[in-house]
Amino acid sequence: MVSGKRLPVSVATDPELGGRWTSLTAGGREWLWHRDEPRRAHVRPGESFADAGGLEECVPTVRGQPDHGDAWSRRWRRVGDVDLVDCPDFRLTRRIRDDAGRVVADYTLTAEPGYRFVWAAHALLDLSPAARIDVAGPAVTRLYPDEGDRWVAGAWPTVDGVPLDRIGPDDGSAVGAVVLTPQVSVHDGPDSLHLSVEAGGQPVSVAVWRNLGGFPQDAPYRSVGVEPMLGRVFDRATGDDGDTAVVPATGEVTWRLTVAATRRT
Repeated sequence: MVSGKRLPVSVATDPELGGRWTSLTAGGREWLWHRDEPRRAHVRPGESFADAGGLEECVPTVRGQPDHGDAWSRRWRRVGDVDLVDCPDFRLTRRIRDDAGRVVADYTLTAEPGYRFVWAAHALLDLSPAARIDVAGPAVTRLYPDEGDRWVAGAWPTVDGVPLDRIGPDDGSAVGAVVLTPQVSVHDGPDSLHLSVEAGGQPVSVAVWRNLGGFPQDAPYRSVGVEPMLGRVFDRATGDDGDTAVVPATGEVTWRLTVAATRRT
């Protein structure tokens, strides 16, 4: 899915605020969407999610408890070229580096063997209504038509009559989906962003969150998430066998997120 002229990608993160990715740029374009959320700077572990955009590290769950996980609301530490955060049940480390213009982030989660978790690179992207999401298909897709845990199975790109590959203008809808694929591309005008996740022996997927002014009900706004994941459910508590990552006897799970960008000429 990577085509066009390769553009070098650069990243900025904020260890003080949950290890959040605050910038993801390529060829002069900022890919991350942002929103003014005063709560974000003062949030404490266990509080409800404060959506300021960017890319949040959501682990050990996305939905469920703690809301959007336990790592995004904690201060991370920088040790050499590694960022790390200690949570009650696990330690997460992340090393971000440049690889010939691509961004490569290597992760390690350390916990008791048997520990089950979900991780998502919760990337909210600044996209036009004409943007589209490209997944090599047909890929098994789980559509979440509401904010609950119920999902409908289908094949990418259209599930239960909902075309998930098109962004479109605001229409008051909000849907989430989990696509059982390790890689995804997002095309917007001449620019494309390519994301992939690798994790030996663990389930991987890509979550899509398309909020076109339908969420939250009391003060809706527009946000679009394209989120590489470990696991294939939003809430680790609802997953069947094989739906979450599981820490093996070694006590460690490792995985890699790769981000590349191209521009059509």
